[in-house]
Amino acid sequence: MCNAKIYYWESYVIFHYWMAKDETIINFDNVFFSFGIKKPILNEASFTVRRGVKVTIMGQNGAGKSTLFGLISGDHKPEEGKIHIGQGLSIAMSRQVIPRSQMDMTIREFFQNCFQKKVYDIDPRIDTVLEAVNFDAPKDRIIKTFSGGQQARLLLASALIQDPDILLLDEPTNNLDKEGIAHLTKFLVDYKKTCLVISHDSDFLNAFTHGVLYLDIFTKKIEQYVGDYFDVVAEISARIEKENRKNAQLAKEIQLNKDKANFFANKGGQMRLVARRMRDKAEELEEEKVDVRREDKTIRPFVIPVQPDINGDIIKITSFSMFKNHKAVARKANVVLRKKEHLLLTGPNGIGKSTLLEALASGTAKGTEIAPGIKVGYYRQDFSTLNFEDTVHDSLMSVMEEQVEESLRSTASGFLLNGDLMNTKIGSLSEGQKGLVAFARLVLQKPGLLILDEPTNHINFRHIPFIAKALDGYEGAMILVSHVPEFVKQIRIDEIFPLDK
Repeated sequence: MCNAKIYYWESYVIFHYWMAKDETIINFDNVFFSFGIKKPILNEASFTVRRGVKVTIMGQNGAGKSTLFGLISGDHKPEEGKIHIGQGLSIAMSRQVIPRSQMDMTIREFFQNCFQKKVYDIDPRIDTVLEAVNFDAPKDRIIKTFSGGQQARLLLASALIQDPDILLLDEPTNNLDKEGIAHLTKFLVDYKKTCLVISHDSDFLNAFTHGVLYLDIFTKKIEQYVGDYFDVVAEISARIEKENRKNAQLAKEIQLNKDKANFFANKGGQMRLVARRMRDKAEELEEEKVDVRREDKTIRPFVIPVQPDINGDIIKITSFSMFKNHKAVARKANVVLRKKEHLLLTGPNGIGKSTLLEALASGTAKGTEIAPGIKVGYYRQDFSTLNFEDTVHDSLMSVMEEQVEESLRSTASGFLLNGDLMNTKIGSLSEGQKGLVAFARLVLQKPGLLILDEPTNHINFRHIPFIAKALDGYEGAMILVSHVPEFVKQIRIDEIFPLDK
């Protein structure tokens, strides 16, 4: 009977071991990865992901979230440690932005490019995935003619058309309007396969997340948590508070032992031995201190200075073009912005908001007049106003009228752009870091007219209150496009211009 029990127990353990092993489809074991000697990304990173779960990837801008996706997909190889992906499993990734090399493709060519071999029944497959992302467009239309929100839907559809076992989504809500985010949320709630998502949108994440992988930019390790987004934030906060309390108590004991050691050391004789024991005890307590998990660094509060000596009408818009059923339609308008006046431009994805902002910034918008001598500061959502071959230092210096190194360095530091980052090419930065460069340039440029297209995309949520406060206090004329209501509520808006009405 005893042997039977042992056999049953061993069978139970073996069965559940193999079940667990079968369910674990991604396994990182002490992985080390870096971009050169001076830029380690992961150090002894270990975690597992089971089949069918939906996991959020969190971490500060530049911590390596997109690099982690590259390691999972096989685009990068670990320098040390092992990465195991379940045998025969397919992986597809929806990246943050469509590569520039694919911008001149048609929709059909864009989706065909997702496959190594030619797919002869590509059109019905395209129809299916476009319906899944709630989007409709002619298959011969060029990718670059779509808005940022429409491109975001195409990116998601390009991953879905591959029907992967593991779906990787990198900032999928960027550029999406409220309807688009709601549609994507429902899709992920109903999704049956494994999905890993990078996002800074807490409400979006909380709707479907089973757990969180947190990339610590300081230790280069990965912390794994179970629960939804808000559960994890609460757990991290409670852990930090507990660690701080423990360290505070240890600090008191350490100081008490040091004080006693100093007292007995002055007594001489046998008391010196007691003093040594007290010092040893203080050293032991020092070793018991825990490394408190450090919070993500935030940018410093900042001000975007306004161009001096500007008065009167800064910009007039008497007509503009919008898109209806993928065709340009002319509309009349009566918009005049002066100093300290802020305009919010609204409308659904694809109506032409980004197209209008680009035309305004470049001075090519018909029916628009910008006062002579006005400097235009333009924050573009795809960062194409930045030269990706420039270093961060050169990019910032290029917008300064008075090129003062000390002023440049001080501004850059406030946006966490310091050290080796200053000599890094813009193209090598994360999307979030590019956003911080773009804001630093606006501070150094001192524009009279500020044009902002989705300025919260890719940005760590901890930075957003500082950005909102800076825009709220901007004293020039401002035109803003944003699909994030919580962000817009923090900014003074004097006029709303809905393109669809």
